[in-house]
Amino acid sequence: QVQLVESGGGLVQTGGSLRLSCAASVPMLSVDIMGWYRQAPGKQRELVTSITSGGTTNYADSVKGRFTISRDNSKNTLYLQMNSLKPEDTAVYYCNLRRHHAIEYTNYWGQGTQVTVSS
Repeated sequence: QVQLVESGGGLVQTGGSLRLSCAASVPMLSVDIMGWYRQAPGKQRELVTSITSGGTTNYADSVKGRFTISRDNSKNTLYLQMNSLKPEDTAVYYCNLRRHHAIEYTNYWGQGTQVTVSS
């Protein structure tokens, strides 16, 4: 069973930075796509960024140029560096691992970590 444990959330002022980490209980495979989602109060969960095993990244327009996703396969860990934070970045951030099996896939989620940006 895959377990994902996030850390690194907290309270920061506008313009500040935070680095989130997500430790996976199993080695990452070449078929895995990992990502960060967030959910603000009263809103749907949204994709922030994702990364393939080959390093191809995808970012939501709202975070381009400010957030950077990376993964360290040797440590089974995913990171999210968040710079120039804005109050609208306030949300619970979730780590996601999507493991593909032929034409199907399984989603695994972490428990979430709160990020609060004060104005």
